[in-house]
Amino acid sequence: MSGHLGSRVAGRLRRGRPRAGLVAVAALAAAGAAVAVPGAAAAATATAPTAYVVNEGNGTITPINTATNAAGTAIKVGTGDSPNAIAATPNGATLYVTNGGNGTITPISTATNTAGTPIPVGPDPTAIAISPNGATAYVASPGTVTPVNLATNTAGTPITAGNGDAIAISPNGATVYVTTLNEVIPIDTATNTAGTPIPAGTGPFAIAITPNRATAYVTDQYKHQVVVINTATNTVSTRIALTGDALGLAVTPNGATVYLAGYGLGTVTPISTATNTAGTPIKAGGGPFAIAITPNGATAYVTDFDTDTVTPISTATNTAGTPIAMPAGAHATAIVIAGG
Repeated sequence: MSGHLGSRVAGRLRRGRPRAGLVAVAALAAAGAAVAVPGAAAAATATAPTAYVVNEGNGTITPINTATNAAGTAIKVGTGDSPNAIAATPNGATLYVTNGGNGTITPISTATNTAGTPIPVGPDPTAIAISPNGATAYVASPGTVTPVNLATNTAGTPITAGNGDAIAISPNGATVYVTTLNEVIPIDTATNTAGTPIPAGTGPFAIAITPNRATAYVTDQYKHQVVVINTATNTVSTRIALTGDALGLAVTPNGATVYLAGYGLGTVTPISTATNTAGTPIKAGGGPFAIAITPNGATAYVTDFDTDTVTPISTATNTAGTPIAMPAGAHATAIVIAGG
């Protein structure tokens, strides 16, 4: 495990392992349905979506052109290890990055890859998800979830819920799910009120929701499992046993497969949502952390905290491609794909 885990990430550690909030995830991206173009011309396009990677170690976001897998010029959004989670508006026009060090989120225009004015949201924001209609961002912090009006870029009244670990929104926008130390808390977006917590192991790290909004998948890094939640009843339907740390995850756009980052194992594991069984792990770097999947479902991009790379994986063959280098000392964490 990288020594960097003793600095900024240490604020979200238990028992010496990475805590959540870094996946938008992706992972926390696109409400879990799928959670970057070189240089100044880095706008996302319909034919070549862009993957945007949070480099927690140096305060930047790196865009990756998914047509060429070339990394573009890094976008400065903070200092040191400030940025830690990212989400994109449904139209792909704007990214929002949480800045844990200064209690803000920063909007980034994907047309110009420039950062706008930071928006105050409260202490230590660590996770973010955007509603399917693009109207509201929900930002998780320790003990609260803050809704942000994206038309005005102003924060609303914080909702008492969760522990700022990870967050996702159902595809119909009706429910926000936020993790806490050992639970997942549903929030009704019509009233912004928290519901009954759902038990989810001892270390919920990331959450992703299937496109049909029937199931939420939650990684439990300490019990080495994925907790499967029936969103109709908000109860746990099953638990999928794993052999190592379970961190970031993402669901393919067709809802057939969940891809899971196994940080300690250097692997990515595909899980069939039809049977909730794990397939053969795919070797992918040294410290797989978060995952986002292209809108066409063809490629999963996996950040690697330890090796400062992003690895593309073909979902047709479940084989890893050539890792894409991030800046030295980047400590790549969260990732989101915009456009396409």
